Parts: sequence; structure tokens; C-alpha cells
Amino acid sequence: MEKRILVKNFVASDRLTVKTKAIKQEKHRPKRFVKLENGNWFIDFGRAYFAGLELEFKSPEAGRIITVHLGEALSVSGGVNRSPGASIRYQKSEFTLKEGQLLYAVPLPARDARLMPDNIGPVMPFRYAEVENAPELRPEDIRQVAAFYPFDENAATFTCSDKRINAIWEMCKHTMKATSFCGIFVDGDRERLPYEADAYINQLGWYCCTDDVTLPRYTHESLILRACWPTEWIMFSVFMAWEDYLYTGDISSVKEFYPDLKAKTLYALRRADGLISTVEPAMPKEVERAVHFDSAGWGSVIHDIVDWPAAERDGYDMRPVNTVVNAFHCRALELMAKIAKAVKEPEDELLFKAAFETAVKSLNEKLFDKKTRLFVDGEGSTHSSLHSNMFPLVFGLIPEERREKVTEFISTRGMACSVYGAQFLMEALFDNGKASQAMSLMTADTDRSWTHMIERVGTTIALEAWDNKYKPNQDWNHAWGAAPANILPRKILGIEPLEPGFKKILIWPRPGNLTGAFGIVPTAMGRVSVKYERTVKMFKILVEIPAGTTARVVVPYIQGGTLTLDGKAVKGIIDNSRISIEPVKTGKHEIVVC
Repeated sequence: MEKRILVKNFVASDRLTVKTKAIKQEKHRPKRFVKLENGNWFIDFGRAYFAGLELEFKSPEAGRIITVHLGEALSVSGGVNRSPGASIRYQKSEFTLKEGQLLYAVPLPARDARLMPDNIGPVMPFRYAEVENAPELRPEDIRQVAAFYPFDENAATFTCSDKRINAIWEMCKHTMKATSFCGIFVDGDRERLPYEADAYINQLGWYCCTDDVTLPRYTHESLILRACWPTEWIMFSVFMAWEDYLYTGDISSVKEFYPDLKAKTLYALRRADGLISTVEPAMPKEVERAVHFDSAGWGSVIHDIVDWPAAERDGYDMRPVNTVVNAFHCRALELMAKIAKAVKEPEDELLFKAAFETAVKSLNEKLFDKKTRLFVDGEGSTHSSLHSNMFPLVFGLIPEERREKVTEFISTRGMACSVYGAQFLMEALFDNGKASQAMSLMTADTDRSWTHMIERVGTTIALEAWDNKYKPNQDWNHAWGAAPANILPRKILGIEPLEPGFKKILIWPRPGNLTGAFGIVPTAMGRVSVKYERTVKMFKILVEIPAGTTARVVVPYIQGGTLTLDGKAVKGIIDNSRISIEPVKTGKHEIVVC
């Protein structure tokens, strides 16, 4: 695979050995520091980071051997778990004190230098440390030296009336920062590789949590040149390109990779009816080359994934013509038509619009059961899963008269998907009148919720799967498990771009059962602030719109209520259970319906 210069002076190679001097380090003091009964010093830094450990001795004894245990998990007895299982990290390191040397960096294995710049060196994810055979230690003598891409923690805030959701936000926001340590979005510590699906969820969360846009673009552009094996993952490149343009307003990256993005729609696989298959017939080699997929490098061919692990597919009936894959294909075609318009390619715009219309028609005719009024899993299947219904719904591919039935169906399935699938389940529920149910799933007292990750597992970075039993080799540092980092700002606060670069903003809060929420989201035009409170008969929202843009504000409709903007009655557009007002201009505004 050829080397290629990426936009913004980014450079990627076929193996993506990224060396960046942008990685920052900060030193964290212990949150808890105690001496155990066995004489070891136990340290809890409060949060896991990808980091090294620094120890300082005031009067070291030359020749003394110090043993250090680092880990992500606690043992039953309260020390560092030395047999945590799965891919949960634990490391034992030893070093010898030297005459005249006071400061020591605990040695880590060479594997922990993967993708790290030389000036940073090896890092591993850990929250806890135990130190054996050390001279007297004080809390100020030990430091967690965390590595991360530049991240402004003050750029975004979120709080609401549900403490469990606030805790989820803090964990998911921290995940964005902590997992940026390589200078590229990676899928966790086990592999330290970028994957499109992981990167897409990471991209959305990163935009909502900090004001940097370079890291998502670098990752996205790198993946264009090194596609991963799942069919849907390839099409995610089109999704990421569109989000890059929406959030930055900068078309340069899209222009640079426009031919590659066209190939990533998998338009070349279409049948006469517009549907695609990677199985019948098999994927042509010329398509693999066009999407930059190296089958030898992956030791695999392109094939459908639906969800991962495979046990998270809700009993999906894998067929050659797959409903989830074709829902992705439809959405990729729709976005590609918009991209073609943005780069002023009118012939391509018409081509992709026509292809989209044909594919959507076939999706709704050939993969929809008119008796059950649900989508089946694929051509020839009689099984309807969560996935074959939530993806057409969330991508807006279902005629309005069918949406209620499909929405009701997915709302009966619970969290019958992985942490990856939960991104789309949450969006589908929030966007289709099921906000309360979505929040209940987030905080459920089961082993398939983010509250479970925090309160029962005890992680401070999102997991790769809901629990170790669902993925025996999972790691505890996977940004694709942090969907609420984007769901809470985009759905509960309701802040999203309506036009590229936030030239026009949507503010559509979906409060569910919450009585109030407040947050700030960074945008290309400046920070957008939303604060609202509600009762059964009143909804009040305070918004702050940055200069140079306007907003459409959507609030719950209250029967018989009056809508006011800054104290003056105004007319809004009523649509189902909500009412919208636009344009809301630059500045601070109060909108009330009661």
C-alpha cells in the first residue's frame, strides 16, 4: 500500500506507526495512600490512565530491590488484582535503587511502547499501584504520569437531575481523554489499532467533550488508507467524512479523499435492485483495492459483522443479502450524495441520489415482512432482530407510517446489543419519543448498562463489552463503549449542527423523565450553552448562541400552553409532541412553554 500525504500535514503509512510529538503528559498525585498489613504501600490514583509510574526516594538504599504492581482492577482483599483475567491489565516490575539516584521511572515492557513517541515511551492503563520493599514513602513521592492528546477539560460540561447519568458522563468524558494516548483513536490496549466503528463513536464523543478537531480527522484519514475487514466498517468512512465536514465546516479533507469515499459506499457491489452482498458473489479484488483493504495484512476477507461479539446479535440470521449491511449502504449513499453536492460534483450527486432511492425502495419491499410489519434479518429470513430494525430506523430509511411499529419493537428488546450497538439503539430511542426508556437502559440495575460498568465493575474508562462474561478477552479501556459521551450532549441537551461548521444549530433537548439539565458544547462557531427545567405543565430553556450563527430550538409541546421568547409570545411549528422556533439569533435567550 502506498504512502500518502494526508490533509493538515498528517502522514500515515500502511502499518500506521504513528509518531507524534503532540502527546502531552501530566502527573497525578494519589487519591488514596495507605500501608497494608503485608507492609506494601497501596496507592489509588482515582482514575485509570495510560501512564507510567514515577517514584522518588529522599534517602535511597543502594542495592535495595523495589517491586511494583500496577493494575486496573482491585483484588478481593483490596490490593492490586494480580490475576484479573480477560485483557484487564496487570504488570509486575522490579528495579534496583542506585547510589545517588533519587527519581525512578518504573520500567514497563517494550510492548507498552506501541504507537508511542520516543519522548514518552511505554505506558499502560492502570489506576492502582502497590509498592513492595520500599523505604518510607509519602503521597508526594509517587506520581501517575499520564499520556494523552491535548484535551481541554473545560471545553464541555454536562449535568442533569439524575446523579447516575452524571456519573456516566464523567466516565465517558474521561474515556475520551484517557484513550487518546497514541495520538490516534485506537480500539483499546489489547490491539492498539484504529477501527472505523470504534473511531466513529470516538469521533462523535471527542467533538462533544473537547474543542480539538485534529485527532478525529487524522484517525479518519488514516483509516481511509487502511480499511478494516467488516463490511459496515468500510462504509463508516463515509459517515466519518460527513461528520468531519459537519463539525468543522472545512471541506478540504473530503475533497482530498473524494474518490476513496465514493468507493467506500460499496456502490460497485449493487445488484439491479440496489441491494448489495459481500457473499454472493464474493467481493471482487478490484473493490478490495479501491477501498484500500489488504486481505493478506488482515488474514481475512471482507465480511459482514452486524455486531460484536457475535453473541450480541440478538439471534441475527446471517444471510448473503443482509439487512443491516444494506441499511448502512443506503445511509452511505445518502451521505455521499450530500458530499458530492458539497464538493460541486452534480453528476455524482444525481447518481448517488438515484442509487439511494432504489436501494431504500428495495430495502422496504424485499427485507420487510408486511405481516409482522418488521424488517427481517436478510433476504429469505423470517427472523426479526433488534439490529435489523434499529439500523433502518436510526438512519431514517423507514416510511413514517411504519416507524411506530418498528420503534415499539426495538423498545421491547432491552439492551440486546453490544456497547457498540448501543450507540445506535440510544439514538433510535431518543429520536423516536423514547428518551425515558433510553435513560433507563443507560442506568439499568443489570449487567448491561453503563451504571454497571461504574458501580459494579469499578472501571473509570469504558469497557469493550458490558461485562467480562460477554467477551472473555475484553479490555477495560475501549472508547467504543463510551457512546454517552456524544449521546448526552447531542440528545439530552440536544445540541447538533444543522449546517456544516455549525452555521446553523439544532437545539432539541429530549429530557425524558429528567427535571432539568445544563451543559456546554464546543462548536466551530464557539461554545453553545443550554440549561432547562421542566414540570408537567412547564418547560423553560435558557440558550446561548455564539456569534455568526442561528439556532432552531425545539421544545416539548404542552397542550394549551403559550410559547414565549424572551418574554414575548411567539408562534412555533407544532410537530407531534414538540414545537420548534427559528431563527433564534446570537446571544442569550429564554424560551418558555407553559
